[in-house]
Amino acid sequence: MKSRIRSFVRRDSRMTVAQQRAFVTGWPRYGLSVDDGILDYQRVFHRTAPRVLEIGFGSGQSLLAAAQQFPEEDFIGVEVYKPGIGTLFLNMQLQQVDNIRVYYADATDVLAHCIPELSLDRIQLFFPDPWPKRRHHKRRLIQAEFVNLLVSKLQYCGVLHLATDWEEYALHMMKVLSHIPSLVNLAGAQQFSVRSRYRPLLTKFEKRGETAGRVIWELEFVKNPLCA
Repeated sequence: MKSRIRSFVRRDSRMTVAQQRAFVTGWPRYGLSVDDGILDYQRVFHRTAPRVLEIGFGSGQSLLAAAQQFPEEDFIGVEVYKPGIGTLFLNMQLQQVDNIRVYYADATDVLAHCIPELSLDRIQLFFPDPWPKRRHHKRRLIQAEFVNLLVSKLQYCGVLHLATDWEEYALHMMKVLSHIPSLVNLAGAQQFSVRSRYRPLLTKFEKRGETAGRVIWELEFVKNPLCA
């Protein structure tokens, strides 16, 4: 039986008092449950707006910055790191940001059971685990099967946006996305994109990477050749 690829490895970490409090107080307003089934965007956000899904947002720095920069858009975050969700909720409350909703779940479950087909304007997946050892490559999230699932959730002209600081994984991403017939590279065939406006903040993770001499590799592909 084929093993299922999980979107992220769940990490057991203690939450600070502030994170725990923010998680508990924020969840009734900002939290989404896989058990609720197909997501009704209008009911959740109380408006009709462009929709962005971000998978694996960590502590939410970049997601929060994007939501602030694009208040006219609605953002759905998916994360399995509970302290990160607590941090995001804390900052949302402090900065009065209300256009983000969050799943505390694996992205494969969210995509399979909650996200309607052809409903997203953008999907973002930044710095997924590169699984650098060759014997672990099969665990990488960016595989044809998973990307096809992502594409099925994008509207026509919707954008799939990936970023990594691992060159070999970037080349793997490029190969996988370039072989999906319904996707077209916005930067041109086999070309990586410049930094996107949907990543307005240089996170702590990226700053550490720059200090260590790592390069950020970015890919933006649009669904349907007629829209490229």
